[in-house]
Amino acid sequence: QVQLVESGGGLVQAGDSLRLSCAASGRTFGTYGTGWFRQLPGKEREFVAALRWRGRYTYTDYADSVRGRCTISNNYAKNTVFLQMNSLKPEDTAVYYCATTDSTGPFYDPGTYGYWGQGTQVTVSS
Repeated sequence: QVQLVESGGGLVQAGDSLRLSCAASGRTFGTYGTGWFRQLPGKEREFVAALRWRGRYTYTDYADSVRGRCTISNNYAKNTVFLQMNSLKPEDTAVYYCATTDSTGPFYDPGTYGYWGQGTQVTVSS
């Protein structure tokens, strides 16, 4: 079992930046990949970004809504995955979740991921 804990959320103004962190404990992140999702009340969980590992290669994927503004990265030594978000917009307001998986599947599909954190709130004011 892997436990995930997100941090770094907060209240910021439009145009500001935030760096979200996802720390894993119990074991390392899933062997297939780790992703960030976000969710608004009453809405479905939405894909934001993902890191996928294939042997010695690492692939990153981003939702169209955040591409160019967000960067997903990881620190192996600290067993932590980050989501750097720049030029934040009010529509980025949501609870952000970190998830990881050992199973293959569409990286943008929340159903692919078996382990989830509790989420961290990001609020962007206009």
